[in-house]
Amino acid sequence: RDWLISRQRYWGAPIPIVYCDTCGEVAVPDEELPVLLPTDVEFKPGGKSPLAESAEYVKTTCPACGGPARRDVDTMDTFVCSSWYFLRYTSPHSENVAWEKDHVNYWMPVDQYIGGVEHAILHLLYSRFFTKVMYDLDLVKADEPFTNLLTQGMVLKEGTKMSKSKGNVVSPEEIVEKYGADTARLFILFAAPPERDLEWSDQGVEGCFRFLNRVWRLVAHYADQIKGINPGQAANGSLNGTDKEIRRVTHYTIKKVTDDVGTRFNFNTAISAVMEQVNALYGYKDKVPAGEQNLAVVAEALENLVILLAPFAPHFSEELWAATGHQGSVHSQKWPIHDPAALVQDEVEIVIQINGKVREKAVIGAALSPQEMEQQVLAMDGVKALIEGKQVIKVISVPKKLVNIVVK
Repeated sequence: RDWLISRQRYWGAPIPIVYCDTCGEVAVPDEELPVLLPTDVEFKPGGKSPLAESAEYVKTTCPACGGPARRDVDTMDTFVCSSWYFLRYTSPHSENVAWEKDHVNYWMPVDQYIGGVEHAILHLLYSRFFTKVMYDLDLVKADEPFTNLLTQGMVLKEGTKMSKSKGNVVSPEEIVEKYGADTARLFILFAAPPERDLEWSDQGVEGCFRFLNRVWRLVAHYADQIKGINPGQAANGSLNGTDKEIRRVTHYTIKKVTDDVGTRFNFNTAISAVMEQVNALYGYKDKVPAGEQNLAVVAEALENLVILLAPFAPHFSEELWAATGHQGSVHSQKWPIHDPAALVQDEVEIVIQINGKVREKAVIGAALSPQEMEQQVLAMDGVKALIEGKQVIKVISVPKKLVNIVVK
């Protein structure tokens, strides 16, 4: 690429060149670097650099002959700094060198690069060039600056990129005022995968707000009941089928969120899994009589729910953490680890189809083979009534999912 390195503006690194009528273009000696920008600059509209208005900055002496000279009044493009700033981050307090070699070699390369599509072309390209020059000069051991790249999508409204120039920007202040910051965060993370463009939706924001209120009501319902209960007791003793299913959903959610966030950046599917867990808990609350509910299982579910929700709705989750009797911050807790044993299903609900149409549902053993599924379903009274007087041509059994009976 052809780099246009100079700009007629104030910000950016000064170009360390002076112009002498006798010697021509002369580089500023190393011992006089860095050249510092002046602080007495006046910014005026027009085509020339603001630095040209600073006589104190412009007038200097020639390093070669000592005669009068003038500084270059352009500055370098900001990519000259942004192409290697991450190296400086490894030694931010060093005053004599740009970075300490042992520091930069410990930290580099960067584990994860996240940027918009425009950065994937220019900044990424320039950073690689700069790093390779530093590598050739034996200043760094890494010959590539970044290990992984995630190019994030843009925010659209009505199919058009959201921007001030188009006048279609949604004010964050209005969203925060009406729904709270966590609703805005949750919607942005839930509405689309990070690498895809996000279509702004007022209805989507409202939906996330309703979801958070739903979580609040659920936790408020159980808050006093589960205070002082050890969630670790949920794995002890014998659990009935309904309690086991809630534990399975809890630990499935832990595994799903951990996998989606930790390795794939799929925040939208992680949040979806948390929503499914909330649905399951509401089903448990509404269908199981209060006196028969296992509060240790509920405590385990809600504790993990709040922790899993914390990265997406931090303020909201902090409030819920305190409301359920916990000390300290939810953001100081260890990330939960799923229990593989809790994921094992004893029973599953399957659908029963007649000629491809769903006619019944049944709960059967999760470990049944296709042949065992067929035998059990055909022996059910409801199924016998549906196929009475008809000839069974074949039976298709899909473990843990369905049994389709083909008749004529």
